[in-house]
Amino acid sequence: MRFDTKIGIVVREDLAIWQKLNVTAFLASAVAAEAEDAIGEPYADASGNAYLAMFRQPVLIYSADGEGLATVHTRALSRGLATAVYIEEMFKTGHDAANRATVEAHPAPDLPLVGLAIYGPRNPLDKTLKGLTLHP
Repeated sequence: MRFDTKIGIVVREDLAIWQKLNVTAFLASAVAAEAEDAIGEPYADASGNAYLAMFRQPVLIYSADGEGLATVHTRALSRGLATAVYIEEMFKTGHDAANRATVEAHPAPDLPLVGLAIYGPRNPLDKTLKGLTLHP
């Protein structure tokens, strides 16, 4: 099935595995919170147990170095795509308000990015992610 929209998450390649997973989970939650149309219906098994709804489409995870993240960030903002950021200082905070404060302390070109999530129409998003490779 081909979707009109796309979800892309870009994670800095030099992070520890636990950091990559943590960044990916937080960024995916941002897309879920913002893009109601990206969420499918709840699940249920044959025993009658109910399960939470998930994204209705694949989430593609890419890998990039710091420069690649900065390039994608600039492209996403210039195209007006829904974007979430995760920066280095967020590994040291313990709650949402502190996370927001760390982001607010940096101008966009100086964000110490470790990850991005981008959601939007397929074609602009493909152009934004051009040149990146899927995470191994």
